[in-house]
Amino acid sequence: MTVTDVGEFGLIDRVTARLAQGQSCLLGPGDDGAVVAAPDRRVVASTDVLVEGRHFRRDWSSARDVGHRAAAANLADIAAMGATPTALLVALCMPAELDPAWAEELADGLGAEAALVGASVVGGDMSGSPTLTVAVTALGDLAGRDPVVRSGARPGDVVALAGRTGWSAAGYTVLSRGFRTPRLLVEAFRRPEVPYAAGPAAAAAGATAMIDVSDGLLADLGHVATASGVAIDVSRDAFEVPRQMRDAAQALGVDPYTWILAGGEDHALAATFPADAALPEGWRPVGRVAAGTGVTVDGAAYSGPRGWDHFRRTAE
Repeated sequence: MTVTDVGEFGLIDRVTARLAQGQSCLLGPGDDGAVVAAPDRRVVASTDVLVEGRHFRRDWSSARDVGHRAAAANLADIAAMGATPTALLVALCMPAELDPAWAEELADGLGAEAALVGASVVGGDMSGSPTLTVAVTALGDLAGRDPVVRSGARPGDVVALAGRTGWSAAGYTVLSRGFRTPRLLVEAFRRPEVPYAAGPAAAAAGATAMIDVSDGLLADLGHVATASGVAIDVSRDAFEVPRQMRDAAQALGVDPYTWILAGGEDHALAATFPADAALPEGWRPVGRVAAGTGVTVDGAAYSGPRGWDHFRRTAE
């Protein structure tokens, strides 16, 4: 069976039947638009796209894995603004010969990841395309707080991290070399573990700037440094190399700190806090903000790759 056999509206019915709706969804799929509660009277919005062959491969990841990753990439952006995710809108473009079960399993992954934060998949669109593409828009609520933007870091602030970095990049390297183990690293690539609650907690604790680490810690901290007009120095000693990552790096001939400092898609959250602020649970200090420009490691320019560039296809 293919999506051609089922038809657009038949597939929509099959997919939406699998999606549970949370409290923020006042009107879900079925009309020209969804209705989502916005208690704050402001809505945080973000969008992201996953393209087969560039962001995922069906021989590496199941449809459910892709759903988790697609949702996580967007929900993490909402958390990085200090907001709580409320809803996802999903556009799916697919080849006519695709098995409809793939779309159904994708919906399962999207819904399961959204449910982790009490959000819902409230609508979207489907279209035929020679390239399988998943585009997601996330919405979130600030609960009366100001958004935490990238431009608020100040000299003297502490740089802190919630979540892990390097795991997804290590898993990607393992898969790209034709291996399927260590499974822990491969699963980290397939389904990131995002510290969603750490975003609103950081906002409540007085974070001055925050960002989702999607393209690499040094690259994304570079966005904060540029937006804030400051310099950021990261301490390499703040990062412990887990045993599985160390063993994989040795076997593959890779410096594990390349994964940790420049690897993306774990969707950790990086933030800056005033020096006298108490870091919320789950946050740990990894560096300092100073006057100047750019991002350094242990006070010196970093010569390795800094993160992912989507148009150059490699970390730089």
